[in-house]
Amino acid sequence: MNLLKTITVLSLVLMAVVAAAQSAPQASSANVFAQQEGFVDANGIMIYYKILGRGEPLMIVHGGPGASHDYFLPYLLPLARRHKLIFIDERGSGRSQKLEDPAGYTIENMVEDVESVRQALGLGKINLLGHSYGGALAQAYALKYQSNLSRLILGSTWSSTKAMNEVFVRMKQNMTPELRDRIAKLEAAGLFGHGKDYEKNRYTAEYMIAAWGEGYFPIKARLSHNGQLCRHRTNSTKANDTSTNPAAVAAGCKLVGGVPILLRRSSSILS
Repeated sequence: MNLLKTITVLSLVLMAVVAAAQSAPQASSANVFAQQEGFVDANGIMIYYKILGRGEPLMIVHGGPGASHDYFLPYLLPLARRHKLIFIDERGSGRSQKLEDPAGYTIENMVEDVESVRQALGLGKINLLGHSYGGALAQAYALKYQSNLSRLILGSTWSSTKAMNEVFVRMKQNMTPELRDRIAKLEAAGLFGHGKDYEKNRYTAEYMIAAWGEGYFPIKARLSHNGQLCRHRTNSTKANDTSTNPAAVAAGCKLVGGVPILLRRSSSILS
């Protein structure tokens, strides 16, 4: 009899628990966007990634070099409703592995990092968005791995390092003599290794204000660039100079090697 009573009590308790669970408000899976993050071993370099959203894969590569994916957030979050967003931190940037030998910081190596992430995460064909330096990286990726792309989106970037440097020369010529001389003296003294230890691997505040705040781009300057990457980034135009391809330098929606490309030259929320 005692056993029967025990079974009866347990049954009632179980029924109460089930009823409570059924009556509790359930989260709608359509409104929940889980975040996944981790690292991909890309040829011996640990590359950080963050995934959010659902739909067609959209991989996003940041500027710098030496910044991180963080400045895209929260601005690109609405895209997660229709796209699987894959943010990465390029080698030497953000949460990704730093290199002991700066010679490893080349656009060719970073192209392979992007491809390693795409393969490791099983993304198939991707949409690729590159901003600033990330735009140069995205173009270099498209030239080598165009068959892996659905769309290429470029924001505030360039297609030729040589042409970009020529633009900077013209901009410098149009500065006031005082500002031009001030920038020239700072550049002649060297842009790195000044100040306290934590300041030595980045542009000095004085140069950032003069060159990027007042001179080349009179907008709010950012101090997030990693000095080592900026010092050692490749100046070669072989990998990222697409100026010989008319489609790569034309504004609007064109084709680069058969891949749809949207080249934005104007300032935007990502600038």
